[in-house]
Amino acid sequence: MITTLSIENFALIEKLNIDFSNGFSIITGETGAGKSILLGALGLVLGKRADLSSLKNKEEKCIVEANFAIGKYKLKSFFESHDLDYEEETIIRREILPSGKSRAFINDSPVNLQQLQELSFYLIDVHSQHQTLELSEEEYQFKILDSIATNQDLLLEFQSLLKLYRLSKSTLQTKKATLSELVKEKDYNEFLYQELESANLKAGELEDLEQQYQSLNNVEFIKENLDTLLSIGSEDEFGILKNLKEFKVLLQKNASFSAEFQSISERATSILIEFDDIIKELNRESELVFNDPEKLDTINQKLQLLYNLQKKHNVLTVEELIDIQYTLENKVVSLSTLEDEIGNLENTIKDHEVNMDGIAAKISKSRSDSIPKLSEKLIAILNLLGMPNVRFKIELEPSSTYQNNGKDNLQFLFSANKGTDFGLLKKVASGGEMSRIMLAVKSILAQYSKLPTIIFDEIDTGVSGEIANKMGEIMRDMSKTMQVFAITHLPQIAAKGSNHYKVFKKVVGENTVSELELLNSEERIIEIAEMLSGKDISDSALNHAKALLN
Repeated sequence: MITTLSIENFALIEKLNIDFSNGFSIITGETGAGKSILLGALGLVLGKRADLSSLKNKEEKCIVEANFAIGKYKLKSFFESHDLDYEEETIIRREILPSGKSRAFINDSPVNLQQLQELSFYLIDVHSQHQTLELSEEEYQFKILDSIATNQDLLLEFQSLLKLYRLSKSTLQTKKATLSELVKEKDYNEFLYQELESANLKAGELEDLEQQYQSLNNVEFIKENLDTLLSIGSEDEFGILKNLKEFKVLLQKNASFSAEFQSISERATSILIEFDDIIKELNRESELVFNDPEKLDTINQKLQLLYNLQKKHNVLTVEELIDIQYTLENKVVSLSTLEDEIGNLENTIKDHEVNMDGIAAKISKSRSDSIPKLSEKLIAILNLLGMPNVRFKIELEPSSTYQNNGKDNLQFLFSANKGTDFGLLKKVASGGEMSRIMLAVKSILAQYSKLPTIIFDEIDTGVSGEIANKMGEIMRDMSKTMQVFAITHLPQIAAKGSNHYKVFKKVVGENTVSELELLNSEERIIEIAEMLSGKDISDSALNHAKALLN
């Protein structure tokens, strides 16, 4: 239940702190006094979006903070699953900054709006005239019926399977589309793959082949140069090698005279050894150089093949061709693999359907069994609310498709008077009848839910007199097991509350502000008397107010 509400700088509210108790609390006030502002501020801590228009002073931030006593409602697991500190007296705070940014906290831990909305689902049900319209929607009607049928666990199990089923269906659709494309390209991909595979590609071979081609294609030039080099280097009479040997011998004759000559002699010896090795290497290369037209042709053909493949696949290296070959191989191989995966997925989907059908049948059976109970309870309450001839015809039909809550279609048919045909709620029920039906629904749901708090925002629209009195009694009975608030314009309902709060506007300086205060016994008599007769309170209105309160 909500125990305190603090509001700063929101709409017409400068600063407000109010405490609430359990039981049945009434909120009254003139039209435009600020009752909707109060609900709007509460909506912020429940996760509704806000903008800068909410700020009374655009230069300061807006703060709305609410304390909730949640020790009795088994919400510890929710806090643990969202990594939040659990406190039996939980504080939710929402801040709207002048920049337009919004911040939210649960027990001083930052949270997002979705987390606030999820928690608020377990804390407060704010009933508005808009929600009365929801009564005619199939989704809301299912919620009513499923609450009576206690289908919550079955629905969670069904929805978990439905999520897997839809994921499998989506994956299957994607894989079938992929398979279709692969089948279209199958022959071409196999041809491209075989072409690349037969080329026997090796990383780095293009550069090696190009080097071999250049050598073989210039064999005569290379041979001629080698012969000249060997002649210059090793000719018997004037060759470099012969002159180096003589050079070394002469240096050795001076080596014994100084360390410098010895060092120069050693360096000359090293040059002679290195040059001699060069001459031997050139001789070996010369022996290997010969004209081989067949090898040259073979290399040329391989090079042309590689160049053509590079051009065909729009790449520059053999390594890229190898990557393409690998990709094509995967496509060719994945075709059969994909067919197996599709077969497995189709079997999985069939298994999901069997399991969901079984759970949906249990849900449907439970709903069918609960329809008479729901009709009976609704009729009993509505009889008290001045609808003695009301009838309901709740029809449950099997659906061929999987919906979020099973495989049923639901029609909530209604007749308010004898001799009239059944019709859809939204077509045949008046505003006052819809308000009474919704109150009956809420009264029934209160017996099955563990919700701490419910707020009725003018649920008494379209009713008056004794009917309003009965509505007040029903809300008072509901407050025995939960905290109930009623925002009302009817004195008959206002008199039924255990606490009475008044919303009013006043002028402070140049500003108009809204405030909320808890009325004492005398103030409450005057407030209800005003609701009966207006600002000019008569003695009879005062007496009537006292009688209602008594």
